[in-house]
Amino acid sequence: MNLLKKLFIAVLITTAIAGCKKLDIVPTDRFSDATFWKVDANVYNALYNNYHLIYNDGLYFSAEALSDNAYSRAGDPAIISGGNATAATGKFAGDWSNYYSDIKSCNEFLTFVGQNTTLSKDVLNRMIAETRFLRAFAHFNLTKWYGDVPLVTNNITPDEAKVIARTPKADVVKFILAELDAAIPNLPSKDALPASENGRITKGAALALEARVLLYQGDRMADVVTVCEKLMNDQATNGTYSLNSSYTDLFSDKVVNKTNNETILSLQYVPTTYTWSDFFDFAPLSVGGRVIANSPTQELVDDYIMLNGKAITDPASGYDINNPYVNRDPRLTATVVYDGYKWNNGGGVNGTSKTIYIKPGSDPSDNSSNPNGPDEFVGDRESSSPTGYYWRKYFDPNALASYVSGLNLHLFRYAEILLDYAEAKNSLGQMNATVWSQTIGALRARAGFTDPGALNYPASGDMATIIRRERRVELAFEGIRADDIRRWKIAEVTMNGYAHGARFSGDLTTDNGYIRAQKRQFNPARDYLWAIPANDLSLDKNLTQNPGY
Repeated sequence: MNLLKKLFIAVLITTAIAGCKKLDIVPTDRFSDATFWKVDANVYNALYNNYHLIYNDGLYFSAEALSDNAYSRAGDPAIISGGNATAATGKFAGDWSNYYSDIKSCNEFLTFVGQNTTLSKDVLNRMIAETRFLRAFAHFNLTKWYGDVPLVTNNITPDEAKVIARTPKADVVKFILAELDAAIPNLPSKDALPASENGRITKGAALALEARVLLYQGDRMADVVTVCEKLMNDQATNGTYSLNSSYTDLFSDKVVNKTNNETILSLQYVPTTYTWSDFFDFAPLSVGGRVIANSPTQELVDDYIMLNGKAITDPASGYDINNPYVNRDPRLTATVVYDGYKWNNGGGVNGTSKTIYIKPGSDPSDNSSNPNGPDEFVGDRESSSPTGYYWRKYFDPNALASYVSGLNLHLFRYAEILLDYAEAKNSLGQMNATVWSQTIGALRARAGFTDPGALNYPASGDMATIIRRERRVELAFEGIRADDIRRWKIAEVTMNGYAHGARFSGDLTTDNGYIRAQKRQFNPARDYLWAIPANDLSLDKNLTQNPGY
């Protein structure tokens, strides 16, 4: 069975274990703590439960509105981006609970799996390695957002949980890296993974997480280079990875999305069985969208360069403010729906192929008296896009009604490894034409650039800015941008002031006509860390709060 098809059985494991009582006489008609782990199928299901808890589509997509890539006008992302979060903000508590639930489940597995005596040593060692990866990933996400966090490495009791203190971030990171190093020898390479186990953790996944952890520390760039080169150069050991020929297909093609040489680790979904439906609130209304929940910003759109490789701010780029989407990086069209977008649904059930008219009054078929007509952007229509942009990335042409999709969501791609490598080499003063060709040049060639001005190693320009822009557009809407602006310490710039939308306001005296979507505030003395949830502070007197909350 495919990994995800097993999850529906697996998600019951935590409840089953928690429901078992320690009795004087072991029951013979149901599983107990004393018998559960002796059954091989139960061990597998417990492992798959840990996979199920690792992450989810909500965490994946909501992070975009915590960055300058997207704007959400409701809920906690709007509160956080607006600078109005407190220790009682729901997302702070929800994410904290989510990650520690995963850690608890992993620790239970590691504590009890040794009771099994029928699975082979190699199989058990692999399962343990996978679980250590998952536990490390959860700790990484915690320390990324909250800084110093309790490091939980064993199956603690509820009473112990009430007195645990925060561990310095440096020690948590040291633990994460040690766990990954310990796990790698017992994990298979990508090439050794049978199709029936697609989605399980490999050596490549552990190296990819290690590269991300090291990159985010800022002072470990030489180590980042070393880890990336293991994935780039030692394919015999770690598996064969390369850029997929089509950027769009990675996110929309039902076959390529699940089986390609670029994906290192994805959240696994199964059509009709285990699905996500966030795109229902990302798509234009005229092709089946509902209420736009995450709107791309003008700031994101502006970072897509011209086909000649020049930024739109370069006077020699050929950019036309009145025709802004022409001759742009092809990844713009693969990612963002803009006014005049040629929507092709690929034969799916959600609408028909059509032109998306967003700018008020732009639809030539509208003969109503309403000057805004039926366009996708109408200032007083709460279901439409407040920025005048919609999402295209992760559009599933084979989705069910309401955009219920079984496409996988990529957590780690080989493209990210190339971007990590470029950033690290540049920070070490080692960027050159060869590294450029391996990384930025390769990504642009795959995207569809053909002009030498875009593909060749640039003779001038700020290389750090070029690499950061490339990282932004390549990984847009994959949950990475919020991490990047925080680790680069530029959130105090990018998240202060207005998040803008398209040039539809009509008032050229205010921000040159670009929509003011949200006034954002970011306090660098406080907002680089999230608040420790208020309820947890009240339960555990040894926890301390982050500054400013």
